[in-house]
Amino acid sequence: MRFDEAYSGNVFIGSHPSYEESRVVLYGMPMDWTVSYRPGSRFGPARIREVSIGLEEYSPYLDRELEEINYFDAGDIPLPFGNPQKSIDTIEGYIDGLMKDNKIPLGMGGEHLVSWPVMKAVYKKYKDLAVIHMDAHTDLREHYEGEPLSHSTPIRKIAEHIGPENVYSFGIRSGMKEEFQWAKENGMHISKFEVLEPLKEILPKLAGRPVYVTIDIDVLDPAHAPGTGTVDAGGITSRELLASIHEIARSEVNVVGADLVEVAPVYDASEQTANTASKLIREMMLGWVK
Repeated sequence: MRFDEAYSGNVFIGSHPSYEESRVVLYGMPMDWTVSYRPGSRFGPARIREVSIGLEEYSPYLDRELEEINYFDAGDIPLPFGNPQKSIDTIEGYIDGLMKDNKIPLGMGGEHLVSWPVMKAVYKKYKDLAVIHMDAHTDLREHYEGEPLSHSTPIRKIAEHIGPENVYSFGIRSGMKEEFQWAKENGMHISKFEVLEPLKEILPKLAGRPVYVTIDIDVLDPAHAPGTGTVDAGGITSRELLASIHEIARSEVNVVGADLVEVAPVYDASEQTANTASKLIREMMLGWVK
């Protein structure tokens, strides 16, 4: 896919027609080849775009509207069905191109494994990169039933790549005991159950640094986001997640890339998950693009 060609399908509300004039590139990663429970997240990006038509372009939280920032919806990266390794390589190559053009990548998943090649590509440009990770799950496994390419492994992969001390996880409420032990022994930060308050404590320590933010929609309680592959009770509210996005916006960190993953529309007939994700994407763009 060429970056500078306008996407012919539905685009996210307010998308600018010019790649060259846009600072942010919104794109989809429609992959769910390695999920361990329920598939369907490959349909997330398309549905998030479709429901965005119901959004206002103005954010009363931030007093900004989408026309104040130029962003380009490039559509979905064409990924080879059922081939995780080739898909990962394709995503990394795509992001390499965005980094070369000095764009801010904003991805929509897709399963969480898609975040790994994006973070890897962003790290090539920003060697002082820190990762903020919001999720119900640790995602620190080395493999899932012998398979290292799994949606339960991306945070372990990036932690080993950039150093565990540069990875900060929030909202975690599920994972193997060995995953928590590995994080503790290797200096990785994990905040269990909560996001906003521990995030407030960490952000000043990251002031001035390039930061990549990855959000798994299942950090929300299933009452707020039932449309995901691995629901997990006891999560945060959509209000707290919005407040956390705005807290990052008010901080002095430099967000150089982000993604929102694991929206699986088929499990939510009400479409509240896709609509929530759409609003989150709007707030991420308006809050993090200075």
